[in-house]
Amino acid sequence: MGNLKQQKCDACTGDSPAVTEEEISKLHPEISEWSVKEENGEKRLERVFKFSDFKSALNFTNKIGEEAENQEHHPALLTEYGKVTVTWWTHAIQGLHRNDFIMAAKTDEIAAKSK
Repeated sequence: MGNLKQQKCDACTGDSPAVTEEEISKLHPEISEWSVKEENGEKRLERVFKFSDFKSALNFTNKIGEEAENQEHHPALLTEYGKVTVTWWTHAIQGLHRNDFIMAAKTDEIAAKSK
């Protein structure tokens, strides 16, 4: 599958294919700390990142936002004192696309540099 964090997101439309269960099983090991969850019938990737204070959590949130803008693919972000919950899914297809796995890997890389 290749190194996800080095890949770029492709533009998605409502016709873009969601990843299959087989593809999820191949991609998920590269982002093993992420949970595959289902909410409102949509599969999503979610991970909670811990920080020592709000300022560090907010800084991390802003870095994710910058990369999301660069890739034109945007997450749900919940920033709280000492933690950030990041959720990736593709709104246009109401589920998971390869882009979500790419962005989860990029988020992990940002987290590693933020510690």
